Amino acid sequence: MSKLHACILCAFALLTSAGAQPQSGYTISGTVLNSATGTPVPRATVAVLSEADSHAIESVVTDSDGRFSLDGLAAAKFQLTASKRGFLTAFYDQHEEYNSAIVTGEGQDTGNLIFRLTPGAVLHGVINADGGDPVEGARVLLFLKPSNHNPRARVTQAAETTTDDTGAYDFTGLAPGEYMVAVTAEPWYALHRPVSASGHGPESNANSLDVAYPVTYFDSTTEEASATRILLAKGSREEADINLRSTPALHLLVETPVRQDGSLAYAQLRHTIFGSEVSIEQKILPPGKQNDAIEFTGVAPGHYELTQGDPPRIAELDATTSQLIDPALGSPTVSLSGTMRYSNGSVFPESLNVSLNSLDPAQPRASRESSSIQSSFNFATVPPGKWELVAGNPEDPLPITSISVNGRPHSGSQITVSDQPLRLAAIISRDETRIEGFARKQGKGQAGVMVVMVPRDLLAIGALARRDQSDSDGSFALRNVPPGQYLVVAIEDGWELEWARPEIINHYLSQGIPVTVTQSTGKLLRLTKPVPVQNP
Repeated sequence: MSKLHACILCAFALLTSAGAQPQSGYTISGTVLNSATGTPVPRATVAVLSEADSHAIESVVTDSDGRFSLDGLAAAKFQLTASKRGFLTAFYDQHEEYNSAIVTGEGQDTGNLIFRLTPGAVLHGVINADGGDPVEGARVLLFLKPSNHNPRARVTQAAETTTDDTGAYDFTGLAPGEYMVAVTAEPWYALHRPVSASGHGPESNANSLDVAYPVTYFDSTTEEASATRILLAKGSREEADINLRSTPALHLLVETPVRQDGSLAYAQLRHTIFGSEVSIEQKILPPGKQNDAIEFTGVAPGHYELTQGDPPRIAELDATTSQLIDPALGSPTVSLSGTMRYSNGSVFPESLNVSLNSLDPAQPRASRESSSIQSSFNFATVPPGKWELVAGNPEDPLPITSISVNGRPHSGSQITVSDQPLRLAAIISRDETRIEGFARKQGKGQAGVMVVMVPRDLLAIGALARRDQSDSDGSFALRNVPPGQYLVVAIEDGWELEWARPEIINHYLSQGIPVTVTQSTGKLLRLTKPVPVQNP
């Protein structure tokens, strides 16, 4: 079932040895094992939490053989969690944000469970400058490459830290995965003299202290494409030292045209790392007068996104030399505005975050952020390409069931931006239908199965699909399902599948259970047939 948002560690802190008074005689027992070595994990804290509200019920500590037993439990459904210093706190049989709850009661086998706890990995290193001197206060960014089974996932920033006075940094408690490291810093002795003050071109600046460190990746390369991936295994400890080399700083001069309202159209320079916008302090000298140029000083060579002009243009800029930027550089942008409405036609009253995520794998762009105020939102500068509209928290977005683009409706939340402004009308499902059922194999409930509710229109799979993991009795619940026609499929060991790709999920739809959700379906719909468990 879906991972609860409550803080497990806080729950552990509140538990006492007394626990809740037993209401009946059911037991959850088993062994906690190190998932990397297969050996028992002694002194791990194992707890049961209420499935309904994540309330802590009882906890125990494993013995020298990693065994635990939680006794005197009522007939109910529980979250099972385990924690120990040096390991990743986890739910039982956790996959991504999903896990299997344990169901107690007559006929339920809740003994001899195997709880595999993953030891956290450590990544550490030292950042040195020219001559081997340590770089204190360097900003170290850790990025995580998404797993291949989620084709729409993006490289994300996993953590950030700064180096100490010895140039050292470390990241602890990391999950297994493929990581990249990037470092930003400025030489402590750097002095950036504005070239505009001399009245000459950018190339005239010859200050020997006008230097900068380019963004540098492990293993000490300034080319993002050449960054060495760091594969962290369970419980591993890896070292990633990086050497920074100073280079003459760049000076970029960008024209500042006057808008129709008399204001100046200031340029914006953004640094992008692995498709994410990373804020880096830029020293900006304003224009001396209208139609003069703004000057970005102390710029390190690297890849930037530049917005300039009126109407705005966006350019992917690989800055290698100081220069006066061509006003025609870049692609014209368009404005994108719209409204949010519920599926019943009522206006969306709340203010919420709205974002645009790029869907162009060949040219990933940083997300665009806006906000919805009284149901309206606006993006002033959107470059051409394919985008996905996201409403609310990106980790748990509101279901956008359809979008009308300039009056033409289509399912899902994807849009294509070309050279004309767009007016959108996004429909958010207000319905909160919950679909409950059982995943069974040879007549028995199957635990740990990936259950996917797939819309009949596979083009809308990103916006409308819902997933869950079956509990110990095979039960599952798919939440916040908007109206539509679906097929529910259950796939054993399906967590590494690229299930969001239509050509992959198509192989399982013939055995799916059809479900139709309407405005009158209600809050709960129970499937009358079990969902057959299929092999991956």
